[in-house]
Amino acid sequence: MKALKALSAALALPILIVIVWWLGTMNETNPFVPKPGQMLNDLFTVWVGPLMAEQVVPSLYRLGVGLGAAIIVGITLGLLIGASRLARALTGPAFEFIRAVPPPVLLPVLLLILGIDDRSKIFLIFLGCLWPILLNTIDGVRSVDSVLADTTSTYGMQGWARFRWFVFPAALPRIMTGIRLALPIAIILMVVSEMYAALDGLGYRIMLFKQTFQMGPMWAGILIIGLIGILMAGLFRLVERRVLAWYYGQREMEKQ
Repeated sequence: MKALKALSAALALPILIVIVWWLGTMNETNPFVPKPGQMLNDLFTVWVGPLMAEQVVPSLYRLGVGLGAAIIVGITLGLLIGASRLARALTGPAFEFIRAVPPPVLLPVLLLILGIDDRSKIFLIFLGCLWPILLNTIDGVRSVDSVLADTTSTYGMQGWARFRWFVFPAALPRIMTGIRLALPIAIILMVVSEMYAALDGLGYRIMLFKQTFQMGPMWAGILIIGLIGILMAGLFRLVERRVLAWYYGQREMEKQ
């Protein structure tokens, strides 16, 4: 019953938006205004099939590789830098400067260096996703409870054991926050990189439909991007609940 209520609450607003959208476009004759029924029809007649494998799968591959690399590198560097006051002092200004540069601005440079193939797109996704994960990991390591830190030292927990059983779990909530922030960034950069420097992918195909005035398939492609975002958020929520089960359990106990 609780799960049913949660599902109903999650679906209430999207259903309301679709109803208002459908009523508002019922008598619309402008071909550039999307209609829910036509969009669903174009989704199944145009995208579902060979086009899905040819255009969506390459996008998901770039997204997965770029985001996965950012998670691995961001967490590893964040744990190492966060544990060292000297490393934080040396890297802090440089990280803030690089983070302030919008990743799409680097796309022309990456195209010149890496070419128009998947490497430039994956690296752009990697750069954009790296900073929220890296900086949140550093902040998570810095914000560990000082009393618990002193306790672990008193009991002789040092080196890898302290890092594995104390520092990493303590920073994990902030690490997961960084990954959550990186998810929409990865989708945005995937689409942007494919719109201006690709021969396949969701962004490329959406731009092609737009340039050939195929508005229905174009809007259906945008719908697919939104569905990918919803799916990623749902999967991440499941993983987060499992990884941070102890954290949410502790919060529930504190509320009681």
